[in-house]
Amino acid sequence: MPQYRYQARLNTGRLQAGVLNADSAAAAATMLRSQGQHVLKLVPLQGTGSGDLVKKIVNGLNWSSGPTAKEVLDFTSQLAVMIRAGISIRQALEGIAEQTANAKFKKILQAIRQDVESGKQFSEAIAKYPRLFDALYVNMVKASEMSGSFAHMLDRIATFMKHQLETRKMVIGASIYPGVIATIATSVTIFLMTFVLPRFATVFEGKEAALPWPTKFLMATSNWMVANWWLLVLVPLMGIIAFIFFIRTEVGRFWFDGMRLKVPLFKPMFRALYVSRSLQTMGELLNAGVPVLDAMTVTGDITGNVLYRGLWRKVHLAVRQGQKINVALSGTSLLPRSVVQMMAAGEDSGKLGEVLEEIAGFYASALRDAIKTMTSMIEPILIVLMGSIVGFIAMAIILPIFKMSAIVSG
Repeated sequence: MPQYRYQARLNTGRLQAGVLNADSAAAAATMLRSQGQHVLKLVPLQGTGSGDLVKKIVNGLNWSSGPTAKEVLDFTSQLAVMIRAGISIRQALEGIAEQTANAKFKKILQAIRQDVESGKQFSEAIAKYPRLFDALYVNMVKASEMSGSFAHMLDRIATFMKHQLETRKMVIGASIYPGVIATIATSVTIFLMTFVLPRFATVFEGKEAALPWPTKFLMATSNWMVANWWLLVLVPLMGIIAFIFFIRTEVGRFWFDGMRLKVPLFKPMFRALYVSRSLQTMGELLNAGVPVLDAMTVTGDITGNVLYRGLWRKVHLAVRQGQKINVALSGTSLLPRSVVQMMAAGEDSGKLGEVLEEIAGFYASALRDAIKTMTSMIEPILIVLMGSIVGFIAMAIILPIFKMSAIVSG
């Protein structure tokens, strides 16, 4: 029997939605009206034909991929618009869920709607999904529920998320760029050593004593690489796997996060990133009305670096004991002295949140400049390195040819 999804208004004025079985759309509408419901929407569900089977397979594939940060951002922006238009949060969640292509995200939104219908606060409902809605998101929503500025706060959250996504793309792009160039350089070198150089082995055969040392060295290296090619695959692969497991440990994560702030070429970029992220997060939370201790806890968890997380936890403990924030931050090398001084001024004037957002804006600009500087420096360094390697290989091949030509002509 065909199924129909309906939306109807009860005599009490409350909206109700669901699925029912009926022989036809007219029979479904008659059934609803007989129950005292005013039909607003009636849509037949697809059957089990081949088209529906394909859709189920696609939905199954979507289920395996969790919601992305971009989908959460779009959801937040849509929810803000609908709430500002006067639509109830339950109806807004239902409408957004119906339009969501990602099956997993749709199921999550439906679960959130059910929690809201059962009487839970929206902040309480989304707190069940920390991978999608982090502590900053939940705390800002909770503050807006108490102040009555829900739609405005959603707009602020969406703006913050958009900024963070753009920053993440810039940092990831800047980090991937050197890796891509290095991979190309390594691939070209391996190709020359294992494919091009062995072709000259027959030319130089029997003349090993007359070969210059660069050629001898490269020929020996090439022979080893051809004979032990499996090591060229296995060793890097094992190294990458070991490195990933290492940085997932507490010691490894501490070392890796510390190295990000020590390597000269990357230090300005990551320093600006963590300072900007910390101050913007804390500023947003304080301006949203979140208590300062809660704001520092969330800030520490969101920075993305264990050193900065430890710093904010230390400050949290000091503030709980009665110290001022700027006093707890004095002496740290993770925040510039000028930032601590401006925070002290904001703390004394009672405008710490505004001051933090202004400082964060400055460091966001500094981050963009640091990324441009890093990429502009890495490109010539890698080009020179790659050119030197290729040039050395070419020299090792050409030198004996010139030498033998000179002997023949002599």
